[in-house]
Formats: sequence, structure tokens, C-alpha cells
Amino acid sequence: MSARSRTRRLQVTNPTRDRLDRYLSQRLDLSRTQVAALIRDGLVLVNGEPGRKSYVPVAGDEIAATMPSSRPSTLLPEALPLDVRYEDEHLAVVEKPTGMVVHPAPGHGSGTLVHALLHRIGQLSQLGGENRPGIVHRLDKDTSGLLVVAKTDQAHAGLSRALSRREVRRGYLAVTWGHLDEERLTIDRPIGRHPRDRKRMAVREDGRPAVTHLKALERWPAADLLAIRLQTGRTHQVRVHLESIGHPVVGDPVYSPSWERGFVGAGGHWAEEFARRAGRLFLHAAHLSFVHPLTGDRLSFTSELPDPLASAVEWARSTL
Repeated sequence: MSARSRTRRLQVTNPTRDRLDRYLSQRLDLSRTQVAALIRDGLVLVNGEPGRKSYVPVAGDEIAATMPSSRPSTLLPEALPLDVRYEDEHLAVVEKPTGMVVHPAPGHGSGTLVHALLHRIGQLSQLGGENRPGIVHRLDKDTSGLLVVAKTDQAHAGLSRALSRREVRRGYLAVTWGHLDEERLTIDRPIGRHPRDRKRMAVREDGRPAVTHLKALERWPAADLLAIRLQTGRTHQVRVHLESIGHPVVGDPVYSPSWERGFVGAGGHWAEEFARRAGRLFLHAAHLSFVHPLTGDRLSFTSELPDPLASAVEWARSTL
């Protein structure tokens, strides 16, 4: 362990009903996910023995949590277009364009949102790791819209806690094929890795809990415009949930490629023309609100549909 790592020592003096991960999260100003990583790596000792996150501390326990020093990112800044909607000394809210990957990954070593952030903002939290500085939550490559990023570790920890407590409100606009039977619908289906295709996700009984709330805003000849609110934030959650109920997102190259070709007659012609006009995955992170982790102020942001999605909507309305 680096000499620059630091160890926090806690003496449990009062009875608690909290598990070890929750207990430490509240006292170390870290998210439960970050504490769980420390426990997993053997960096949390309870009375000199490796702790388990499910353990409930008792009065008299001595807990030592070692937090390794974070290494500054070695990624090179890139002068990429970036729309910054809000910025202060602790965090920023940005608009991610479609086609941009959020952070470096195999096959995407450059041109990511992180590279753009390093050039435009510079200082980013290191809690997410060397390849994910500042990244608190993500959007899929083909999804556009609002994203909050952390400039300091303290802001990152606070935002991560808010996400885990479902205190960050994230809303999307999407167009889906076909028509919902109800104006409002909640999909509560667990999501996990696809059993055969590791690049995809799927509804699975052994998956992680996932809840998506839907509201139909407009009905067109072969598609619905939906407002979507996430209660949880699983990978590909919106796309997987909508595909699972037979109403996939328009233009989804992974879960519903060329779905518009399944319509017949006038509806088929309409669907093909709408898909052509949209030209991409019709999923946009249109709303983001949260309490600032340092100031306590409620921040709320709205993003209009970008083109060509906005133009496709105008065309769809003109056909009614």
C-alpha cells in the first residue's frame, strides 16, 4: 500500500442496527459502493480481521478503514465540443451528444466525454478511478442528454450517496414502437447480463432490481412519445425494459434493429419514414434534478430534444 494512503480508525461506542457498509458510508463520507469496494479489497478490518459488509458492528468494535491514495488520471485532454449547462467549484452539468462514449473502454481509448471534460474543466474527482475521473453516472453511447460530473471527491461521494438513495431525479424522452395499453405504466423487472451475449443486458430473475416509470405523452400512427423516469439506474435499463414489453425504442441498434420493417400497410410506410427521419436511437436524457451535495441547493435542468429527433417529432405531429 502506498505510503500516501490513509487509515481511518473508528471505535464503536453506541449500539447500531446498520450493516458495516452503511455504517462506514455515513462516517467516512463515501458511498456504499465505494465502501463495499474497500471491504472487498480487504481494506476494512474489524477488530483486526477482514470485515464483511453484512456485519452489524457492536459496541466496543474497533474498525480500521484504509483508503488508498487516488492517482491523478493520465488521460490526455482533447478539445472536443462540449455543452456545459452549469458549473461551480464542486460539480458540473453537461449535455452529452449522441455517439460519444462517456469514459475510456476497450475500443474507445480516445474521443470520450472524459477526454472532453479534462480539456474543458480540468479538475475532476478521482473517486471513480483513473479512467473515469468525475463520472458519477453514465449514459449509453447512443443516448444524448444531461449528465452531472464531479470536480471534487467530496462532491462525488455526496452525489453517489444521493444516487444510491434514489434522490437524483432522471427523466428521459423516448419514442417507442407500437402503443402502450395504458397512459401510465411501471415496469418492475430485474436486469442482468444477457446469458449468451455479454454486450447486452436482459430481464432475468436473478438480475438486479430495476424499476422504470412510463407516461405516454403523444400517440402517433405507429409509435408513442413517452416521458420516462428512472427509479433505478441499471445498464441499458430503459432499452431493456421497453423491449421486454414489446415496445422497443425507435432506432435501437442492439435491442430492436430494423423493427419498423415489421409494420404493414400505411403504418409500415409511416414507421419507415419516421425511423429514417430520426436517424438514431430515440432516447434523450431531458431532465435532471438533485440537491447540491455541498450547498444544499436544489438544482434542476431541462434539455430540449436535439435534431434530428426534434425534426422527426415535428413531422410525426404533422401526419395526424
